[in-house]
Amino acid sequence: MKNTRVVITALGGLEVLKVVDDDVRDPGSNEVRIQILATGVAFADVLMRRGLYPGVPPLPYSPGYDIAGIVESCGSGVGQWNPGDYVVAMAMTGGYSRYIVLPASELVRVPDGVDPAEAVSLVLNYATAYQLIHRIAKLRRGDSVLIHGAAGGVGTAALQLGSLVGLKMFGTASKAKHDLVASLGGIPIDYRTEDFVKRAYGVDAVFDPVGGRNWLRSYRALGKGGRMIGYGMSAAVEGGRRNMALAGGSFALLFLLGLLPGKSARWYSITTHKKKRPQEFIEDLGRLVAMLRDKSIRPVIAERLPLSGAVRANELIERASISGKIVLMCQE
Repeated sequence: MKNTRVVITALGGLEVLKVVDDDVRDPGSNEVRIQILATGVAFADVLMRRGLYPGVPPLPYSPGYDIAGIVESCGSGVGQWNPGDYVVAMAMTGGYSRYIVLPASELVRVPDGVDPAEAVSLVLNYATAYQLIHRIAKLRRGDSVLIHGAAGGVGTAALQLGSLVGLKMFGTASKAKHDLVASLGGIPIDYRTEDFVKRAYGVDAVFDPVGGRNWLRSYRALGKGGRMIGYGMSAAVEGGRRNMALAGGSFALLFLLGLLPGKSARWYSITTHKKKRPQEFIEDLGRLVAMLRDKSIRPVIAERLPLSGAVRANELIERASISGKIVLMCQE
């Protein structure tokens, strides 16, 4: 069986993404092979391509953090899954493919009839937002939060989940995306023309995927006892180039801020959290699948592109020119 994949052939720009065809391996013990219906495109993919993301395989490899698909075959020892089961999983890499082999323990069941593009949005974006709210910041009804990148994949997820909790939410976004932020329950702030520290001053938490000096300003926006959580570093890739000094400086800053009294500052990685507490991740993702089934949440899908559109998808996300989630439909 042949597998069409989009792979990163070297560190660099969009030109290093190439389409290849190779053999699909059979699932081993306690593994399943999945026909991928949809995979998400995330800024983490950009960081990987630029050499700014830890824990990736040797080149060449396929990016693609999250997948939704159908179990195609099962290896020995797999008792809970059967061919034809509809599942989602966090792969971290390998999603830009028609097929993938994953451990059976990594899968979460999805009800038949759920849109694969919406289902795959839960794995990285909504799980990140859910854990930021409930596991890391531990926010409760009436608490306030500042969400940076509020019109993006994680941002729109956080706004929807925060609305269900009853949070007061501020969200930074460009002016053109303010209607979307407001429609999801957020108070929009134009990060280009407004001072978000003044607008959101005193919040209980800040979710910041930007890094650099933005983390210092986010910390200043906190009220007493507030929690600043950095979970990304988009500032480290600007103008198509990686900035290793900024990345290193950001983590040094975060460490120093975490030593100051009265407030807290910390880093959150969904991959690290999942490795340390795998059952928590499976439980949280299962809750999100139930919310999607019950229509309590509705992912904002910015673009649905074929697998061959991976370069275009990466270009869109690197330019931050979209609202919501970009999804590659891998069987189209």
